[in-house]
Amino acid sequence: MTTTIHHSESPIADSRVMNDTNDVDPEVPERTRPRRQFSASYKAKVLAEYALLDNAEKGSYLRREGLYSSLITEWRKQLERGGTEALGRRPGRQPKDPKDNEIAKLKSKNERLEKDLDTARKVIEVQGKLSALLEQLATDDATEMEGETR
Repeated sequence: MTTTIHHSESPIADSRVMNDTNDVDPEVPERTRPRRQFSASYKAKVLAEYALLDNAEKGSYLRREGLYSSLITEWRKQLERGGTEALGRRPGRQPKDPKDNEIAKLKSKNERLEKDLDTARKVIEVQGKLSALLEQLATDDATEMEGETR
C-alpha cells in the first residue's frame, strides 16, 4: 500500500479561506415590525368564529389569521374573567389606581398618628402621677415643718 502526498503550488488556495465579500453581517438586525396588538372586537370575532369550527378547520383558521392556540386560550380566560371589557385591556400588570395609593398613604399616616397619640397619653398619665406625687411630697414636707416648729 502506498500513500501519495500532493503538494500544492499555492498554499492560499488550500487554506480554504473565503475571500468573499458577501459574508453574513454579524450584527443583529433591529426588529422589523412591532408586536401585534389586537382590538377587543377582533378578539371577540375570532373567538366566535373559532368556536363554530371543527377540529380540522381550527388549525387552518389559526394559520390563516397568523395566530397561536395559546392566544385563543388566553383570550377565552380574559372573556370569562371580565367579559368583552377584559379583552380590550393591555396584557401584563394593570396600573395601580391612584385612589389605592392615596388610601395606603392615609392608612399608614393614621397608624403613625395613633402610635403618637398613645405615646402622648402615656406621657400625660406619667406627668399626672408625677405631679400628684410631687404635690403629696410638698404637703408632707409642709406638715412636717409645721410640726417641728410648734
